[in-house]
Amino acid sequence: MRTVKETSAGGLVITGWEGGREMLRAALIGRLDRRGRLLWSLPKGHIESGETAEETAMREVAEETGIQGRVLASLGSIDYWFVTEGRRVHKTVHHYLMRFLGGELSDADMEVTEVAWVPLSELDSRLAYADERKLARMAAELIAGMKDLFDSTPETASPHTPSGPSDTYNDRGMAAGESRDPEARDTPTR
Repeated sequence: MRTVKETSAGGLVITGWEGGREMLRAALIGRLDRRGRLLWSLPKGHIESGETAEETAMREVAEETGIQGRVLASLGSIDYWFVTEGRRVHKTVHHYLMRFLGGELSDADMEVTEVAWVPLSELDSRLAYADERKLARMAAELIAGMKDLFDSTPETASPHTPSGPSDTYNDRGMAAGESRDPEARDTPTR
């Protein structure tokens, strides 16, 4: 079986800086797996020719969620293997902590089923993949040391604090939490 390498980048976009740590929310995307389970993850995608990983992360966030973000720090990389179309793929994904700059959260991307602003404190229970849960914990530690970002506004666009515990948009018209498989966060197939 032929082995190929793929490289992607993505981001954990945070909003709510103006309201303090308890108001922080992260943008997540939900996709259906082969068994029809909704799996929540960070937006990410392939690095295109001539792009840096940071540029890819910002572009992919915009494409998959409708929002813009600015890179604050690297969260590191994760890698994993999978088999598709008769080949073994070794995928590396570079992740960045990003600050929300503007736009409206949207699931218009055809690869995305839902998008949501999720409280930072709920990421560990919402994210489907263990490696992304680890990145979210690292992001929380980084944020704890970023006192200068609280009570400041982004360089562009007006600040946005989503209403309610999480603003969720769904192409099937379902409210947040409906028809969720409680096992969806158990190491699913990517």
